[in-house]
Amino acid sequence: MSLQLVRRERDGVAIFELKGRLVVGPSTTQFRDAVEQSIERGESKIIVNLRDIEYIDSTGLGALVLCFTKAKKAGGGMKLVGLQKRDLELLVLTKLTTVFDVYAEEDDAFNSFFPDREIKRFDILAFVKSHRDDDDY
Repeated sequence: MSLQLVRRERDGVAIFELKGRLVVGPSTTQFRDAVEQSIERGESKIIVNLRDIEYIDSTGLGALVLCFTKAKKAGGGMKLVGLQKRDLELLVLTKLTTVFDVYAEEDDAFNSFFPDREIKRFDILAFVKSHRDDDDY
């Protein structure tokens, strides 16, 4: 399955909803190009919703890091939302949870761009405990 990407904007924040696979080839190029276009338009605050992503390979992970770096250099940032258990484990294994801000809900990721708003931080340990019995590998 190829990558389906829907981009929308909410109060100056670009929100990308991804569906399919973020893997080597056209899908990572499509994602990188879409994020770069947003940054060029001055939208450097970015949320990436990964709720419907089936698989991320090392190239897809690299694309996320590259886009995060570009958004940061442009004065914004990139937040991740809706990671599946296997994708979260990949971020933990690669220590990228120290780089990315991860949120369970899109509203919390959105509000994190505004310092005066209340947000609920993502609790990785609670997430892993709640998915302990999942056999989706």
